[in-house]
Amino acid sequence: MQIHIHDSTDSMARSAAAEGIAAIKASLAARGEANVILATGASQFGMLEALMESDIDWGKVRAFHLDEYIGLPLSHPASFRRYLKERVISKVPGFKQFVLIDGEAADIDAEIARISALISSHPIDVCFAGIGENGHLAFNDPPADFDTTAPYINVELDAACRQQQFGEGWFETLDAVPHRAVSMSVRQILKSKTIILTVPDARKAEAVARCLEGPVDKMAPASILQTHGATSVHLDPAAASCLIRGV
Repeated sequence: MQIHIHDSTDSMARSAAAEGIAAIKASLAARGEANVILATGASQFGMLEALMESDIDWGKVRAFHLDEYIGLPLSHPASFRRYLKERVISKVPGFKQFVLIDGEAADIDAEIARISALISSHPIDVCFAGIGENGHLAFNDPPADFDTTAPYINVELDAACRQQQFGEGWFETLDAVPHRAVSMSVRQILKSKTIILTVPDARKAEAVARCLEGPVDKMAPASILQTHGATSVHLDPAAASCLIRGV
């Protein structure tokens, strides 16, 4: 694992995007296509903006959706499908394929089976993600399931995760935050050739320290990335403020 502490949130976002762009271009050069995982949330705003400004041939890139609330309408401001359509899909000429999670599916088990089959057929070159205030990775809240081999799973969101979503302004009330979501599993994320985390903000600082410098622990889900040899973590000064060892 490599930890990069940047002097500003903007430089953090641009550096994370630049690393991702290089990895995607390397895959395109080697195989003629690339498979990526895109995350959502406030932490990814700047990184995605920089990524979308790149000259990548998106027509050769297949993208997978990291997680989505169950039962939340596409019209809701917190919908991750809406987020990706507005901030990614509308910004580029066209992906080879963009696999979105339909959290409104009438049969959520069938939807999970559909997206799991798709990602199982396409090894991931680059996974873009973040770390939650409770240390979650995607919507794998503590105690995270480090054992399941299912690519996507139906998960219950814990109180801290739901509070984060409310605190970031995505929902008018805490009660409005859904209790369940479809999340890419920990083991599926770990299959990615390269993992790039973008983590800003002081409210993430304690979780960052616990996940990057503490033991690998299901109660700090992103700590599992210490076992992945090609994980790169990009932090702004606030998010890095509780680290003891630093870079």
